[in-house]
Amino acid sequence: MATVRKLIVEVVDARNLAPKDGHGKSSPYVIIDYHGQRRKTRVVPRDLNPVWNEVLEFNVGKPSDVFGDMLEVDVNHDRNLGPTTRNNFLGRVRLDSRQFVKKGEEALIYYALEKKYLLSWIQGEIGLKIYFSDEAAPVPAAPTPPPALVAPVEEVKSEPKEGNEEKMNEEPPPVPDMAPVEGSDHDTDQDPDNGSVDPVELGTPVKQERVGHDQLRTSRSMPEIKIDGDIPIGPQPIPRVSSISSFTSDVSDLFPAERSSFDLVEKMHYLFVRVVKARSLPTPGNPVTKIVVSGCQVVSKPARKTMYFEWDQIFAFRRDTQDSGSILEISVWDPLISTSMSDVAGHNFLGGICFDTTEILLRDPPDSPLAPQWYRLEGGGAHKGDLMLATWIGTQADESFPEAWKTDTAGNPSSRSKIYQSPKLWYLRTTIIEAQDVAPTSSFQIKAQLGFQVQKTKCVTTHNGSSSWNEDLMFVAAEPFTDQPLLLFLIEQRGTKETTVKGVTSIPLATIERRVDDREVVSRWLTFEDPNEEKRVYRGRVQVKIFFDGGYHVMDESVHVCSDYRPTAKQLWKPPIGTIELGIIWCKNLLPMKSIDGKGSTDAYAVAKYGNKWVRTRAISDNLDPKWNEQYTWRVYDPSTVLTIGVFDSWEAYGSDGEKEPTRSDFRMGKVRIRISTLEIGKVYKNTYPLMLLNAAGLKKMGELELAVRFVRMTPTLDVLSVYSQPLLPIMHHIKPIGVVQQEVLRTIAVKITAAHFARSEPPLRREVVTYMLDADSHAFSMRKVRANWLRIVNVLSGVIDMVKWLDDTRSWKNPTATILVHVLLMMLVWFPDLIIPTLAFYMFAVGVWNYRFRSRAPPPHFDPKLSLADTIDVNELDEEFDSIPCNRSNEMVRARYDKLRMLGARVQSVLGDIATQGERVQALVTWRDPRATGIFVGMCLVVAIILYVVPSKMVAMTLGFYYMRHPIFRDRMPSPALNFFRRLPSLADRML
Repeated sequence: MATVRKLIVEVVDARNLAPKDGHGKSSPYVIIDYHGQRRKTRVVPRDLNPVWNEVLEFNVGKPSDVFGDMLEVDVNHDRNLGPTTRNNFLGRVRLDSRQFVKKGEEALIYYALEKKYLLSWIQGEIGLKIYFSDEAAPVPAAPTPPPALVAPVEEVKSEPKEGNEEKMNEEPPPVPDMAPVEGSDHDTDQDPDNGSVDPVELGTPVKQERVGHDQLRTSRSMPEIKIDGDIPIGPQPIPRVSSISSFTSDVSDLFPAERSSFDLVEKMHYLFVRVVKARSLPTPGNPVTKIVVSGCQVVSKPARKTMYFEWDQIFAFRRDTQDSGSILEISVWDPLISTSMSDVAGHNFLGGICFDTTEILLRDPPDSPLAPQWYRLEGGGAHKGDLMLATWIGTQADESFPEAWKTDTAGNPSSRSKIYQSPKLWYLRTTIIEAQDVAPTSSFQIKAQLGFQVQKTKCVTTHNGSSSWNEDLMFVAAEPFTDQPLLLFLIEQRGTKETTVKGVTSIPLATIERRVDDREVVSRWLTFEDPNEEKRVYRGRVQVKIFFDGGYHVMDESVHVCSDYRPTAKQLWKPPIGTIELGIIWCKNLLPMKSIDGKGSTDAYAVAKYGNKWVRTRAISDNLDPKWNEQYTWRVYDPSTVLTIGVFDSWEAYGSDGEKEPTRSDFRMGKVRIRISTLEIGKVYKNTYPLMLLNAAGLKKMGELELAVRFVRMTPTLDVLSVYSQPLLPIMHHIKPIGVVQQEVLRTIAVKITAAHFARSEPPLRREVVTYMLDADSHAFSMRKVRANWLRIVNVLSGVIDMVKWLDDTRSWKNPTATILVHVLLMMLVWFPDLIIPTLAFYMFAVGVWNYRFRSRAPPPHFDPKLSLADTIDVNELDEEFDSIPCNRSNEMVRARYDKLRMLGARVQSVLGDIATQGERVQALVTWRDPRATGIFVGMCLVVAIILYVVPSKMVAMTLGFYYMRHPIFRDRMPSPALNFFRRLPSLADRML
């Protein structure tokens, strides 16, 4: 049934509006403009916090250049209820229609009112619910056909009375002289499956001619369809030949340069054959088609028996070899000998067609799809049949390419390239407030369950039949919400381990409110029922706040390699700043991953992930140098995000004992990460990356992957630069942050939900692929990572260490010229302190400009084995890193690892103790732990204060600077008295057991 889309705007209320009537009040009303339509709410008299609760509907039309797709909300003051000399404008809000959601996903959002003019006095905000609603369209009355068409219609419909026998043969009569328009996907015959209808029945004013019964019978058996009477459509069949000859022309002559959107990858030319259906075949079974070209033979699936024999399959044959044949053979066979290579039983061969491939049309992807047409089958006996097909030459940019049978994938349906959409994840917050009417003097707790997620509150003792918790429980839920509800169990604690479920209540997810900000949600009471009774038995009630928190970004990746930071609620999304284009070109020198019939082989495919869009290339069978040449595009909302590409070996084509699921997991072969902020705008980065894999056997190079990447800006440069000043995570992460431990637990749940979602796709994206792409095991303990992170800290502090070393060399007069210049700089900065910050800023500017010459011109950063210490890792540490939890190694090995961990922990313990000791010594300066030391410090502070009051600060700073940089001959080799005094201060270390 046809539907009509409407835009629903619920004007709820407004808060803190500006007074306009001269008495501290306003009488506001709202005017909404959308797509040339205007709606108005009622006037709320004399109220700065008005409540309307009105629903306004708008018809959604096509995108308009005149009206645009902006929703404009104006809040005005009614002058009739409060005369004022000032402007009656109270504020406006302009929203893009791309922010709106469908019905069921709406949420109440308060938008800050904006100014119309620069000097306008505007304040307050307005609460709106905006969503699209699809309603059933009214059925229009049937149009009356024009008088000039009535007679021909009756004439055509009244003649084929004796055609009922032909209808029994599932062959409806076609309309004569009605050829398909070039570029259409369907023929003009009446076909209930492809949706095409005789144009005469619709009353379309087309040219009609008187057609006799004999002409109708002749037209049914004519396979050739013509335009303008004599010009045939598409390539013409040639007489059927028994031998196949080779190509006489070069492939490059057949495929001239063409314009394609796939400009980051190499063009791979394919011969496409689309077999649609057949008619008038002398067989009662389900025939198959056999296609032979370039020495490659393909057999289609058996036809479906409807009005025709239908296949609707597309085949793609590679055309990059010099020995490709110039003859394309398409034949129809009885299924009894569908796998036979020779024509043994002549009565089972139903006919065939041959084409010269040099005459096949070269199709450019922006062109419309090629229309299939009927061809007469030859060589099938006295009874002639017809086959509808289309043949063309195209590239991997063709829209038919993903679903086509391809020679490089061996026809495996699971190896097709696909685009996946990750599920929309929400945080479900459940606040358990209190329970009433429960058994007194008992300990109760609430258990909440959503699917495999289970959380419990603490146990509390009831008082007067009431228990109070005020605890937040958070879950991860994925759209679309299933029938699985949120369950709350009332559990009674009897002793240390014995528990009893006293009541249960269920909340459907579709009825839960959605929140996109930090507003308070109204609590509600839910009734517990006895789970063991068939009838509804009251067991108490619980007060809860349950809502979806759409203002958060549900993490399924690590924060430092995240590809998207947008909140869940679509209404809060900002427009994209650009697009990232990725070309997955090829892999080289891959290692064989499996052994089939004693031969090593690899069925490699690549997976790329950015935001909520995942792509998977086709799996190229038995090839150690696969070429994909596939290009994909993503929208970029934040440049500080990471694009991840992984390569895997597929086992989907190898099941056991006819099982549908493979017996082994897809083996990971390495991945590449590219940070968007490291790419220049508009520049194409075409580089080869090594595929490095670290496993229990050590670091291994699995091959090389060539990628082409380009970042294209869609917004002005200032808008892109302004993103760097905005928060990385949505505002709710800063208003009501989630703890680090809880965030990691929720991330683990989100990964499981995402993996289960992709496992239900066809072809499925395996669980091991999803977990590897999302770094689900990145937080596991690794001694290698501990040492690598320590070296990273040392590397960061090396700049400070170099600065201290340079200062010590200057202080030691190793370079007298530099020391004298430092003295001059010190005097200038002391006497002119306003120059300190400008001098420091100019120094940083000079350092940045100087380092510009040494900027990296290498490919975008990739995994660094040296930084990760993966090339020098110890074998025992590597085995420990990839050991499962719980450990399954021998007791002696576990004891050795534990002793090593204890030694490392002892060193960490010593470092933490030293840091605590220095801090406690600072506290001891004024806490009188050592009365004499504190007395000395307090007295010195008094002396210093008096000196600084009397002596100018510039003289003090100059004296201290010159004293610090005095020549070594004036220094004592022993530590300074101040350092000796600090080291003698007591700490709390001596009080520890």
